[in-house]
Amino acid sequence: MTKEFMEKLLNSGEGYTIEYKEITNELSKSVFETVCAFSNRYGGHILLGVKEIERDGHKVGEVVGVDKDKIYDMKRNFIDVVNNTNKFNPTLYLELEEFDYDGKTILWTYIPATSQLCFCNKKVYDRNGDADQNVTSKTIRMGEIISRKSADYYESRVLPYVEESDLKMELMDKVRKFAQANNSVHPWKTMSDMDIMRSAGLYVENKNTGERGFTLAAVLLLGKPEVIKSCMPYYRVDAIYRVENVDRYDDRLIIEDNLIEAYDKLIEFCIKHMDDRFVLDKDLRVDARSWIVREVVANLLIHRDYSNAYTARLVIEKSMLWTENGSKSRFNGKLDFNTYVPYPKNPLIANFFVNIGRADTLGSGFRNLNKYTKLYSNSEPELVEGDVFKTKIPLIKTTYRDYLSEKNMRYDYLSEVDIPEYRNNQKISREMFESIYKKYSYNKTVISNMDKIFKEIDEGQVFGSSDIVSILGCARSTAAELLRRLREMGVVVEVKGQGKGKCRFVYVGEVR
Repeated sequence: MTKEFMEKLLNSGEGYTIEYKEITNELSKSVFETVCAFSNRYGGHILLGVKEIERDGHKVGEVVGVDKDKIYDMKRNFIDVVNNTNKFNPTLYLELEEFDYDGKTILWTYIPATSQLCFCNKKVYDRNGDADQNVTSKTIRMGEIISRKSADYYESRVLPYVEESDLKMELMDKVRKFAQANNSVHPWKTMSDMDIMRSAGLYVENKNTGERGFTLAAVLLLGKPEVIKSCMPYYRVDAIYRVENVDRYDDRLIIEDNLIEAYDKLIEFCIKHMDDRFVLDKDLRVDARSWIVREVVANLLIHRDYSNAYTARLVIEKSMLWTENGSKSRFNGKLDFNTYVPYPKNPLIANFFVNIGRADTLGSGFRNLNKYTKLYSNSEPELVEGDVFKTKIPLIKTTYRDYLSEKNMRYDYLSEVDIPEYRNNQKISREMFESIYKKYSYNKTVISNMDKIFKEIDEGQVFGSSDIVSILGCARSTAAELLRRLREMGVVVEVKGQGKGKCRFVYVGEVR
C-alpha cells in the first residue's frame, strides 16, 4: 500500500468496493457483515479509523485514526473471527494491515471476492452501493449471487461423482502440519479431514439447488493423477531447463500431479537449476532465490485459468526464468507494481495455499517478487496480463562489462560517456564507478567502504583482501566480501601470476 493509493481510496468515497469504519478501539459486527458482502460481490477495501464526510459536494473519507494501544487486540480479533467456522463459511484467510497516515493509524484490508456463497453468522450479505444487505431470505438475490460466482469461477464447480477415495487424503496430515507451522493456533490442526474440506470450500452444499459434493478445486489440490485426468484431460505443467541445448532442452519435467505435489516438484526443479547467490538485505543474508521461486511457482499454479486447455509452462534459460499460463484477464498489458489491485482468479485454491503458508495474501506476493528480484539480479520482474499470463524474471546482473558491450553495439563508447581525458591504463572515473554501484541494492556502509577502496587504490595497482583490511581496518571476511562484490559489479579484473585473488580496477576503454 502506497500513500498515493491510500489517498485515492480516501478521495473516492464509499461504494461497491470501498467501506469506511469510524471505529477506534474495537471491532463491531458491521465490519464482518461488510467482509461477507464484499466476498459475495466484487471484493473491496475496508478502512478502519476513517469516517465519511462531505467535502466540496462529494463524499470522502477523513482519517480519525485507531487507538494504537488497541491495534494488537483488533488485529487478533479480526483473524480469529474470519477463521472461525462458526462465524464464517467458508473461512477467510485475511488480516488487517497498519498504515500510518500523517501520524494517525489506519487499519486496512482488501477482501477478495470468493468463488462460493459466503455466510457470516449463518446469514448472507450482499453489497448494494455503499450498503451491506442481508439477503438470506431473498431467494432471487441468493440465486443471482450463486449464478454470478458460477460464471466467474470454474474451480467452484461441484463434481457429484467424485468420492473421498478419489483424493489423496493422506496428504491432509501434511496440510495440518503446514497450517500449524504457518499459524500455531490455526483451527485446522484439530479439525477432521472432512471438516477442513468444508472449511476450505472444497466440499460444499449448494443452498440454491441442494447439490452436494467435492469441487473441482478439491480435485486439483488433492486428486489422484488419474482422477484429475478424467476431470481435466488437458491438465499438466511443463517445466523446461534450456541453457546449453537452446533448440530443445537440457532437462524437462512434465507434471500431472495435484497442485500440492506439483508445487514441491516445481520448487525442486527451479532450485536445482538456479544459482544460489549471496544476497544481503539490510546487512542480513537472505535466500532471494527461494523467495523468487516460491512466488513464481505459486502464481503459476494458483492463478491459472483451469477452464483453458493452454498448457502451463515454466522455463529456465541462461538469462531469464519465465512462465506462461491461460488466464481470464480483466485487461491486457504489463502490471504496475504501484497501482496494481489484486483480483483472485481461483479464490478457493489461493485461500488453501495461503492457509498452508505456500502463498501470501493478495498483493503481498507481488511485492515480494519485485523486492527479491531486485536483490537477486538488480532487475525488475515483468508480469503481463492477457489471455495468456506471462511472468519474466531476469536472472543475470548487468555488469560493467555487459554495459560496455551493449553500448559498443550501438555507438562509440568514448563519445557517449563524459570522460574529460582518455589515455591508456587510466582507471575508470569516480563518476562512472558511482553510476555502476547505484544499480545495485547496497546499503550505505557497503557503498562508503567501496568509495574508500576506490580512492586509495591507484591506477594499475594490484590489490587483494589484505590491502582492503589495511585500508578499512575491517575483518578479513568483510574484505573478502567487498572484493567479491567489486568483481560482481565488473569494476575489477583478476590479475594472474600475482597471487590468489589479486585484482586491479578496470581501465577506461579497456573493454571494447
